[in-house]
Amino acid sequence: MSPNSTYPARRGEIWTANTGGKKHAVVVVSLDARNVNDRADSILTVPFGSYGRLGPTVLRMEPGETGLPEPSYLKAHFISVLRKSDLIERLPRRLSNTQMKSIVQAINRAIDPDAPYEQE
Repeated sequence: MSPNSTYPARRGEIWTANTGGKKHAVVVVSLDARNVNDRADSILTVPFGSYGRLGPTVLRMEPGETGLPEPSYLKAHFISVLRKSDLIERLPRRLSNTQMKSIVQAINRAIDPDAPYEQE
């Protein structure tokens, strides 16, 4: 499903998107007040990667959590503004509130050196 005024992207949804000429899976992290606003032409997203190393700003997510075919790494230090028009397709899974809280904590660690981090 492509984003439009009848179905805008929502926080926690996973979409495929054009990111700098490449197609990547991203999770929408901006607040829905921005996401559904017709005057805002952009949203905040965090990309998934197919490889990575767990750390303060990187979270590993399994296919059962994301609906993606392989384990994926959310890289919060790559949070970015993405034009809504760059969204391609909404994927079936939506991340839970608990998962979103973990992502927000990872984003905070990317910008705040004093943000708490408990290694597993």
